[in-house]
Amino acid sequence: MLYGKNIVLGVSGGIACYKACEIVSRLKALGAGVDVIMTEHACRFVAPLTFQTLAKSAVVTDAFEPVKEYDINHISLAKKADIMVIAPATANVIAKFADGLADDILSTTYLACNAKKLICPAMNTAMYEDEATKANMRTLFERGAEIMDSPSGRLACGDSGKGRMAEPVDIVNRIVEMLTPDQSMHSMRVLVTAGGTEEDIDGVRVLTNKSSGKMGVALAEECAARGASVVFVHGNMSVPVPKCVESAIYARTTKDMLEACEREFENCQAAIMAAAPADYRPKVKPAGKIKASEVTLQLEKNPDIAATLGARKGDRKLIVFAAETDELLKNAKAKLCSKYADAVVANDVTKEGAGFDSDTNIATIIRADGAVFESGKVSKRQLAALILDKTL
Repeated sequence: MLYGKNIVLGVSGGIACYKACEIVSRLKALGAGVDVIMTEHACRFVAPLTFQTLAKSAVVTDAFEPVKEYDINHISLAKKADIMVIAPATANVIAKFADGLADDILSTTYLACNAKKLICPAMNTAMYEDEATKANMRTLFERGAEIMDSPSGRLACGDSGKGRMAEPVDIVNRIVEMLTPDQSMHSMRVLVTAGGTEEDIDGVRVLTNKSSGKMGVALAEECAARGASVVFVHGNMSVPVPKCVESAIYARTTKDMLEACEREFENCQAAIMAAAPADYRPKVKPAGKIKASEVTLQLEKNPDIAATLGARKGDRKLIVFAAETDELLKNAKAKLCSKYADAVVANDVTKEGAGFDSDTNIATIIRADGAVFESGKVSKRQLAALILDKTL
């Protein structure tokens, strides 16, 4: 659910450093990218190699350490972060942040970072309750940082009271909530298809279509924003594969896409078929390049991916698309039935603002229960949100 998200974890010098290892492990299990910054004192509690192994990325400990290519660490990490988390956050680093000091790589990166910030205090009870520490935390909160409440309990020094760092599972849950506040699909794994497939005519030429993949990408991003894990099966696209997906599978031909969808749908709760697979393929394909002055192609029907999934979907949801040029509602309703789908998203591709490569779309959503919703002219991301609202 955090695929494509980048977390910068700042680790300062306290006994709770060992808990930060579990934070990294849990974040990686959710698909997040994690970069770790350690203070000099933190390195005395846990070796940087531990975090490097867990995060699968280099650990930054020194603002002046050499890099392989030109890259100012505190600036690049600050820009890369979707959220910066300080865990454990000692009284000392909290005071630095509040006073605007920048005398090491952690404090420098913190000041340079405009992303969301989560501070997880960890210190002795007396330090936690000291007026200076309270004032510093208030200052950071007023500047937009979120302070993770410190639970009461037995501390490493033997005292009991507030000051313990929050448990890693609670910190990770809060990170998820901050990065994906809409968790309406958090328990779902969704198959999304996008782009156009191609079929060989000869050794160099292909049959294909004008699909850009933009609608599928918008759907994948919207599903991920709502907490779902997305399996993205795609053909040729004019836009990049979204970073938010759990996995991306390239399918060149319709047969390739069918095989990938059949395999992946087994472990999904829903499939949204936004791709435009080629409906036909040449019956005979020469190995070399055809050089005749006139060519007659004999085509045969490709397998129907949506109908294949629909016939075996059980209680899973299937959303299909109908790109039409005439009799939109009649053809869309027929497709809804023939694919055993739960809903069809129909659009007239001849309308201005509704074509394959457009950034907008105009669609009619028809559910199997007879409910009909008109989108009007909207961006493809807005349409993706409407589709999810009305069908899943």
